[in-house]
Amino acid sequence: MINPADKEKMVVVEGSYAVAHSAKTCHPNVISAYPITPQTHIVENLAQFIADGKIPNCEYLNVESEFSAISSLIGAAAVGARTYSATTSQGLLLMHEALFNASGMRFPIIMTVTNRAVSAPINIWNDHQDAIAQRDTGWIQLYVEDVQEASDTLPQIYKIAEDHEIMLPGMVCMDGYILSHVYEPVVLLEQNLVDNFLPPFHPENVLDPEDPKTFGAFATPDTYEEFRYLQEQAMQKTLPKIEAVAKEFEEVFGRFHGGLVDGYMIEDAEIVIMGMGSVLGTVKDVVDQYRAKGEKIGVLKVRSFRPFPKEQILESIQNAHAVVVLDKNISIGTNEGALFTETKSCLYNSKVRIPLVGYTLGHGGRDIRIESIVKVVEGTKAAAKTGIMVESQFLDLKEELL
Repeated sequence: MINPADKEKMVVVEGSYAVAHSAKTCHPNVISAYPITPQTHIVENLAQFIADGKIPNCEYLNVESEFSAISSLIGAAAVGARTYSATTSQGLLLMHEALFNASGMRFPIIMTVTNRAVSAPINIWNDHQDAIAQRDTGWIQLYVEDVQEASDTLPQIYKIAEDHEIMLPGMVCMDGYILSHVYEPVVLLEQNLVDNFLPPFHPENVLDPEDPKTFGAFATPDTYEEFRYLQEQAMQKTLPKIEAVAKEFEEVFGRFHGGLVDGYMIEDAEIVIMGMGSVLGTVKDVVDQYRAKGEKIGVLKVRSFRPFPKEQILESIQNAHAVVVLDKNISIGTNEGALFTETKSCLYNSKVRIPLVGYTLGHGGRDIRIESIVKVVEGTKAAAKTGIMVESQFLDLKEELL
């Protein structure tokens, strides 16, 4: 939600520039960079900012791979640096091993992930498979709907991740090309406001020869489980922190994009459409069309996938007659997308008893058109009438493939 007073401050920039500008205002001490489409423009813009002297006290590392990009930030975070990088797709997969290390050692490293399909076959367009494949690594994952939110979420996730009760790494997930390469009006973050909103990073535990510590050391079976438990406890503490920081951001900047979730015409909705990322813009257009006809359709935007906001989702959908979940990913072997599976788990052992329909769509950048969303809504109406409780399927597959 944009404050009307901000409209005159808007400038038309590429999504990647807005994100790089936002990262600049957060005063990172170390940025690691390795090019991979479609995130390259983010680190290119940051390189230009540093060359122009616009990010003081910042080391820019040109590394030889994405694995090196995350590994170098783990080392930097260990000595107390605020860190940043960006990646996508196969690059994020190459980081996979080290993502567990960053979380296990409780380093609040922040990355922008410009979501892109993973191989094979080779594909450079957008879906969410890359980040969803990292859902168990212990990283906070926030998914954004538009460029303004992608920019505004960076200082928020730094503030969340660097809280001494949390100290977990985080990803801001934005749809590749759809958001990273689009030019649209954005209010660029003002440095003085970010400085007031985001305090300097002062971690409690750092590598210091004067006060020796160790991170990620060997753990035997009688201690390892405690570390995993503490990670989970920290992730649960993140739930209220995300909500609080989003509201604080609104107080300072006048913009609100939702906390853990955000509803659109959901208060009286009989059918609720759930999703993450840029597809929600198209969904809202469809909802407006149905509302104009007097049909009560609403949208539930899931902004936080990790931690997963079970209580907030249940509260948002409890009065609906049916819910449809849109996933731009697939868990092969289940015929389900991750958001659908997680939402289904919310309903288990709850008092909410409503039909739940899931669609996986938009794989490899396939267009998600208005007519596709209409098809989803009409299918959900049928499920509500027949009483089907749980169903998941691909959308718009060619018949000859079935």
